[in-house]
Amino acid sequence: MVRSLLRGLVYGPLAVQLRRFVTVGLVASAVQMGLLWLFVDVGGLNYLLGATVAIEFTIVLSYVLNNAWTFRASRNTGRIDYFSGLLKTNLVRGTAIPIQLAILFALVEWIGLLYLVANAVAIFLSGLYRYVLDARWTWGDT
Repeated sequence: MVRSLLRGLVYGPLAVQLRRFVTVGLVASAVQMGLLWLFVDVGGLNYLLGATVAIEFTIVLSYVLNNAWTFRASRNTGRIDYFSGLLKTNLVRGTAIPIQLAILFALVEWIGLLYLVANAVAIFLSGLYRYVLDARWTWGDT
């Protein structure tokens, strides 16, 4: 069962879409990490506030890239559909913000990890949640 699931993730019909989603996620994660560093180390913001602003920026970036590439077969076209999709992904990813911030906080304050390392872990752990909701609701894939 597990082997079949893993094989489906590599060779199955959703494999290309999942790889694209991960690629967009890696790009957005790099941007988010750079912004977080900029906001905290250069701008002097608290790491949680800096993370919140960086996350919102990358929500918009991820939507633009995913709509154009990852979910191009079901992309949101037209002004109303496009902005409706942007609103949906903001809702989906907005619900992931508390998850990501809670993981970030716990890893920094309780475990003692550096905030950038903790943020990378938090991005990874909230990624599956974001993919499932975006794929099913924002772009309506099954």
